[in-house]
Amino acid sequence: MKAVLCLLLAALIAVSTSAFGVHIPVLSKASTAARVTRGNNMEMRARVCDLLGKRPNRQARVVTFSHKRIKKVQHVNLQKKRFYSEELGRNVRLRLSTKAIKTVNKYNGIDAAAKKFNVDLSKF
Repeated sequence: MKAVLCLLLAALIAVSTSAFGVHIPVLSKASTAARVTRGNNMEMRARVCDLLGKRPNRQARVVTFSHKRIKKVQHVNLQKKRFYSEELGRNVRLRLSTKAIKTVNKYNGIDAAAKKFNVDLSKF
């Protein structure tokens, strides 16, 4: 009689845990990586220049006619730009500020500018 009650209690616990979602299946890393990056590599990135590291100015204020001071964010003027890297032998797509684009032109290429600012172009 005790054995039957113990077996019945164990079955009841097993059913209740599966019914209330306690059991969570574990996915392997390979299957989740294949599911996430299936040709679409969209990811949320901060508004930061890839070469110079310029960030938005969050200290700016607007002074109204009645002299109310309102905080505002001055964003960096980011542009998506493709450059040909001679070291890598391929095009590199970067999000650069307009000042960084002028800097690349000054150094006569993305390779020299990346070397100057210690940026690894193989990540892009």
